[in-house]
Amino acid sequence: MFEDSAQNPNTKYKINYKNKADGLDLLRHTDDKSLKVVFFDPQYRGVLDKLKYGNEGVSRGKGRAELTQMSFETIHQFLFEIQRVLAPNGYLFLWVDKFHLVEGVKQWFDDLTDLDTVDMITWNKKRMGMGYRTRRVSEYLVIVQKKPRLAKNTWSIHNIPDVWDEEVKKTHPHTKPIKLQSQLILATTNEGDFVCDPAAGGYSVFEACKYTKRNFIGGDIEFGEE
Repeated sequence: MFEDSAQNPNTKYKINYKNKADGLDLLRHTDDKSLKVVFFDPQYRGVLDKLKYGNEGVSRGKGRAELTQMSFETIHQFLFEIQRVLAPNGYLFLWVDKFHLVEGVKQWFDDLTDLDTVDMITWNKKRMGMGYRTRRVSEYLVIVQKKPRLAKNTWSIHNIPDVWDEEVKKTHPHTKPIKLQSQLILATTNEGDFVCDPAAGGYSVFEACKYTKRNFIGGDIEFGEE
């Protein structure tokens, strides 16, 4: 664990910057047990493959369809590296859609014995999405903690509801709620700590870090800067 909050736990990529980076490479250049918090929003085709509208990439799901998609093997590699860089008691905030939530993400954690799911938040986007039967208005944030599991002294805000209402301006296919992510960062880190997002997409975690005065280390293979 790095002692000085100004010290970069990643020896290759810039801090507080939108790095154009393969997220796996970014994680592999990050020190062992150096981070309290990692956000991960894997780009996978759960919703698109499940619904199969037939006009994917034309109207519905156009933004998602154009993104490079992660295989199960790639997601598992990300989680393996996240397990390595998280400090003991550190948190992973993992975004999933409802199809992966129902079918389970247990296989994602096979062999990752140091990571335990401890809670979940439903984000009400307050905006109607796709669906054959019910229409999607929510996404889900699985809260994962590196062992040893401990709530006391690792989580300082105790009034965050498990259903969070926040409407966002869509600037990216995976736009996420900055206010929610800010509260989670405040609850689990101290000012000056590093927060990592290796698949940053629209960089909402970066914006949350600016608001909370935390250091951001992260990037995106498609939306970063050289």
